[in-house]
Amino acid sequence: MRRLIALLVIALLGVTVFGLSGRSSGVGVSGTNVSGSTMRSELSAISSTPAIQCYITALDPVSFSPGAGGASILSTGAAAWSNLRIEGLAITQYVQNRFKYRPSAADLVKAQSALEGEMTQAAAARKYNCPGTSAQALAAMPEEMRAAEIRDQATSLYLVSKLNATVPLTLASMQAYYASHTSDYDTICVSIALVAPTSVSAFNAARNAGASVAQLAAQFSVDPSKARGGAYGCYAPTSSSYSGVRADTTSTPLNTFAKTPQYISYNNGTYALFVAPTKRTTTPFASAEGAVLSDLQTTNANSANTIKQKILFAAAVTVDPAFGRWGLNSTGPMVFVPAMPATADVGSITALTSAAATIYK
Repeated sequence: MRRLIALLVIALLGVTVFGLSGRSSGVGVSGTNVSGSTMRSELSAISSTPAIQCYITALDPVSFSPGAGGASILSTGAAAWSNLRIEGLAITQYVQNRFKYRPSAADLVKAQSALEGEMTQAAAARKYNCPGTSAQALAAMPEEMRAAEIRDQATSLYLVSKLNATVPLTLASMQAYYASHTSDYDTICVSIALVAPTSVSAFNAARNAGASVAQLAAQFSVDPSKARGGAYGCYAPTSSSYSGVRADTTSTPLNTFAKTPQYISYNNGTYALFVAPTKRTTTPFASAEGAVLSDLQTTNANSANTIKQKILFAAAVTVDPAFGRWGLNSTGPMVFVPAMPATADVGSITALTSAAATIYK
């Protein structure tokens, strides 16, 4: 659930490398610290253990790959993990201080199961073929890293349960939500028209003159579906394309092309894509359950992100410069990649070397 709370937008993606050797103070939140040696151990585990790296990357899609040198990791990975660790510490501190909550053994068991489930879902959503299971990846983590992840998961689950705007992810709650939003999960059939930019004006004129979806597709579309009057297919909530189709047709009446097209690449050219819903059919809850769960997770995440940003703004955060830079992004406080010298400012290496060389006589 902490991954639902976290909005891990890592900026300044680069190819700079963070070395895992050396001494540092790690990261800290309001006096609670993760030592530099612990951070190095965790980063080393992520970069050198394929299962851990795969599932962590699924949760936060930046590069956690090893760097060019030995015992190193790309700076994007160092910053992303530092960010996640800081958020976990901040949320755990807030829950302990505000609600006097400390997870019980049973809570930790439930949190571990939830964390493994999120890791599995994230990998499946990104179509990652991770080596081993999420449980095996969690077991492969260093002991302190694994314990912190499970503890922070438990406190995050508790925090989400206390937010008024969240919906419990129980079967009864999901069914109740579905019952009041049934039309949001209709199976949607669509027709399309893929129109050359030079023909968009003529397409709009024909549409305004009353041409039907089939007529417009047959006359202006360059997609093979024009032979079927633009009919492209039907999409149920179980389809991987459903969320996009639903977003494209939400405010569009049946048998009407949306007025504003999307511009896409097709056959090495740019074309205007017009989409029209042609049929909507009620989908039973059993088929829509996955989409309902995804929507509720997103809703809960948006609610949780609001409180998360307030927690982070109030936290006293320290970050060793080797692990990243604490700063303010458009979405709130976060860890940016470690500051590195700009290679573009360095001139000729030969000239620099000869100019700086000391000659001993």
